[in-house]
Amino acid sequence: MRRTSVALLALATVLLGAVPASAVPASAVSADTGGGTGKGWEPAPSAPWDVTAGVRCDFPVHGEPVVDEVVQRVLDTYPDGSAKRVAYKGDLVVRVTNTGTGASYDADASGTAVVDYRTDGSQFWSVRGPVLVGVGENGGNLPRGLYIIDGVYTLDISSTGYKTVTMASGTQDDLCARID
Repeated sequence: MRRTSVALLALATVLLGAVPASAVPASAVSADTGGGTGKGWEPAPSAPWDVTAGVRCDFPVHGEPVVDEVVQRVLDTYPDGSAKRVAYKGDLVVRVTNTGTGASYDADASGTAVVDYRTDGSQFWSVRGPVLVGVGENGGNLPRGLYIIDGVYTLDISSTGYKTVTMASGTQDDLCARID
């Protein structure tokens, strides 16, 4: 059965922390100044990513979308036109590979989310369903690793990148253990 859901923007940049989080592309924000809402659903593709050994897992890891039908819609903007609240939906499956051994796992990250982008660079994600989250050493309330977090939860990403996952209900799947 095909899952219709909201997937999360910037898998590599925000959740995995490979590079600093960036703002929603200008193309996703409506030029109209009346309502502050986006034009509609627009593509929000995820880029391939790599992390070195010890950053998330004890070995180097590569991630690459094998299914990426993610779209975004700007729901609210700041007075300067930058995105304040964005919804994401669409199927996303990421092949996570231990580049040392070649072991891989296709991770379903097709969760649903509404993301509040704060003016200090922090973000608050209201999530339902599976999402791929990377946590560095002392970088969140989960141990260092790569996880598929599935259920109903929030993800609060501070302006320094610290990730706090608060579960209402759900599970956490350790991807490092799957591909070790």
